[in-house]
Amino acid sequence: MAIKVVRKEKIFEPDSSRVIARFMFAGDERAKHLIAQVLQLTDTQQQELLDRVMRKYAGRHRNIEKIFVKHFRRLDALMKQLDLAPEKLPERARLLIGAYFTMEYSIEAAAFFNPSIIEHPDQSMLGDGEKRIIISFRATGEGHISSIVFRQGILDKHNNIQIEHPGKVLEVPEHVKNHIYHKKSFLRKLTEMCEDSGYCSNESYTLVSEALPETFTYEDLKHSLKIVESKLEARPEHVTFLQEVRWLASSHYEMTFATDTTICERVIFPIAETEKNGIEDARFVRFVNTTGGVTYYATYTAYDGVAILPKLLMTKDFLHFKVMPIHGHIAQNKGMALFPRLVSGKYAMLCRIDGVNNYIAFSDNINVWREAQQIQAPKYPWEFIQMGNCGSPLETDAGWLVVTHGVGPMREYVLGVSLLDLDDPTIELGRLSEPLLRPNAKEREGYVPNVVYSCGAYIHAGELVIPYAMSDYASTYAAINLEELLTKLLEKERASSI
Repeated sequence: MAIKVVRKEKIFEPDSSRVIARFMFAGDERAKHLIAQVLQLTDTQQQELLDRVMRKYAGRHRNIEKIFVKHFRRLDALMKQLDLAPEKLPERARLLIGAYFTMEYSIEAAAFFNPSIIEHPDQSMLGDGEKRIIISFRATGEGHISSIVFRQGILDKHNNIQIEHPGKVLEVPEHVKNHIYHKKSFLRKLTEMCEDSGYCSNESYTLVSEALPETFTYEDLKHSLKIVESKLEARPEHVTFLQEVRWLASSHYEMTFATDTTICERVIFPIAETEKNGIEDARFVRFVNTTGGVTYYATYTAYDGVAILPKLLMTKDFLHFKVMPIHGHIAQNKGMALFPRLVSGKYAMLCRIDGVNNYIAFSDNINVWREAQQIQAPKYPWEFIQMGNCGSPLETDAGWLVVTHGVGPMREYVLGVSLLDLDDPTIELGRLSEPLLRPNAKEREGYVPNVVYSCGAYIHAGELVIPYAMSDYASTYAAINLEELLTKLLEKERASSI
């Protein structure tokens, strides 16, 4: 008998009115010409034009003058080429030039999908049976650039979600490159990336290794690379390799949002070069350490338009975030999902290193993963093409509950569920022989047809709550009775023991 799945009516749709202000740059020569044109305007023309911009856009952004100043400061090098002293220009000219190098970007105009749900750090002021939750989404706009956005709400005792109004005035964080790198681990990750992509140049690698001190900052690295560049011929393989070195170093950073923003107003937009084409499929997990301390982690895929780089996001309050790449030979693929606690004294991670099967990895270091063991392979027709996890495992008394995706005929994505042993999650205790959720008539139409997909589920009030994307366009959620689901998963196990 099929398990009853209660599809909820709540739909999370893309909202094209939610915009951020991005830096816009079209090359040095055009930029220098544009700056010169602005400065040729009279003082009155500059002020009138700036006033018009402020009237039209100030209400759509938090402190738009600060944004203009920030974008203006990114032009310092060009100003020097024009023999201009930026600090000597009048404020109206600086702000107006900043406005010319700014564009609005609708972060979720194209799609709002691949959600992940977790418990909110603040559980105060709630009624009986209620739980405050955070749902993360992959938001996609023009050019298919993806970012992470959030919604905050309350699950009631019937697992109906009341979502807070997300607001329209968004904020991207300040970008701080203050990571201290260690030469040995940096070169190890660089070697792994070289082996995976095949672009590595022995000559350039040797020079970089010799130029780097034992510990260094991002600024130190840039200085060392200038020395290396002076010793190398400008051949394509050398240029590509040095660019990859910069990309790797820019992957470590921290970001902080203003305390007067709500979580729904915070946008984690691509910052590092490794993710300039998108931040994809964040799988959030509430991780509890051995002393009861809580840290929220998310594994996600950074995409630069050519290569992917798995990365780890960490926060305790959703205000301050740290980002770092995930190291190790198995950390070169999508779909890594961290267990919510240590397993037998080690961090544990689900992954899919061959693009087809499910694997599990264990490590003493949360961002170094070197070996993995296959635990599942496609078994049923609806998952013959590939299978993978749909977020971090959920702990139950019966075992680790894992929502999976399977891909079958016509590239249809469906959701399944497996159960792994609590003490040894390399052991599969049960797996649904039929999909838990297939795209229905309403869900199958979208940017990528015939797909339901999730990046993280939650257990509340005796039910498994699964938010999921509908054909890579919008999202919704469903609830399933947990006891019924576990009974179904353990049917074969119990039958074989009788």
